[in-house]
Amino acid sequence: MHGLLRLVPTRRILTIGALLLVGATACLAQPTPSTPRIKKPTGIEIVGTLPEPARPFHEQDLAGYVMVYFKDQTHSAYLAVSRDGTTFTDVNGGEPVFDGELLAEQKGVRDPHLARGPDGAFYLAMTDLHIFGQRAGFRDTAWQRPEEEHGWGNNRALVLMKSWDLIHWTHAIFRVDLAFPELGDIDCAWAPETTYDPVAKRMVVYFTIRYANKNANLYWAYADDAFTKLTTTPKMIPGIGGIDGDLTLVGDQWHLFYVGGAKIFHAVSPRFSDGFVGDTRRIDPETKPTEAPNLFRRLGTDTWVLMYDVYGARPNNMGFSETKDFVSFQDIGHFNEGTMKGTNFERPKHGAVTYLTADELAAVTAHWETHSDTK
Repeated sequence: MHGLLRLVPTRRILTIGALLLVGATACLAQPTPSTPRIKKPTGIEIVGTLPEPARPFHEQDLAGYVMVYFKDQTHSAYLAVSRDGTTFTDVNGGEPVFDGELLAEQKGVRDPHLARGPDGAFYLAMTDLHIFGQRAGFRDTAWQRPEEEHGWGNNRALVLMKSWDLIHWTHAIFRVDLAFPELGDIDCAWAPETTYDPVAKRMVVYFTIRYANKNANLYWAYADDAFTKLTTTPKMIPGIGGIDGDLTLVGDQWHLFYVGGAKIFHAVSPRFSDGFVGDTRRIDPETKPTEAPNLFRRLGTDTWVLMYDVYGARPNNMGFSETKDFVSFQDIGHFNEGTMKGTNFERPKHGAVTYLTADELAAVTAHWETHSDTK
């Protein structure tokens, strides 16, 4: 249904995976919520089952990029597309595509991550959290549980969605604590991201769990094929002790970028689940607090782009560095302050980039009537 978010009744499915990370330090700079406004239609449709893809997915057909990001002001997520991986245009004119009020237990989503599986499907995971829920009238307390005991945010659900075309999506709200009581009394589950394990041939969700308002680590678990739940008890990735993990398999090595002390660090392992050897230097070139690293490759090249949320800057923005060897990283600036451009949006937060085929790029821009360099 063009231009409309239609919620089809579905089961509320207990899923696991952790909530996209807001960042343990993000509480230092909470923005003022915006005044209520008339919402523009999102352009997506929530369905009970997904239609079959129009054609088989072939990686060699990839010819464009799609970025997902969110904004504090709306507690919703957005999509922007690009043909060259440098200039991005928001498909909905800078308005939400994923309305947190409709999709989340707490009526707000944060920290979206979008990945593609080898089947060609799009896998979207988001933090289920509204940091202004009390002021917005969604709850009677500042957080769901006391901050003095469980810390800032203390959310325990995530939003999982799957699509073949970025328009039709399945949807599940997943409570980590209820699905896996053996995890004990977790403070929060943050920053879910998704990747593919070529050994087990299964999709993996990995995320941050915090305990006792101080101990935060990365955990992972396998997801079901429908991407509605995690099917194995989350296990900690040892030796990291960070948050906001981003995993990418490059050749036969897994590259993990993560956050420690509001800085981006890098580690490498032959396995995604353990064995990481880290670099003690700060990878991002910023002097302000950063979070949410995300790695993507410029198609047809050996150049990789590391994107990160410079949330400590005033105003906040996304920062970017390029690398070919994962040893040296070249700073290419911030959105609209360097190589990377946003044609009709600014100040995105905690985003992720994945890829589109030429047909998908054309279909998405036609559906949302997007006019940009993508035409």
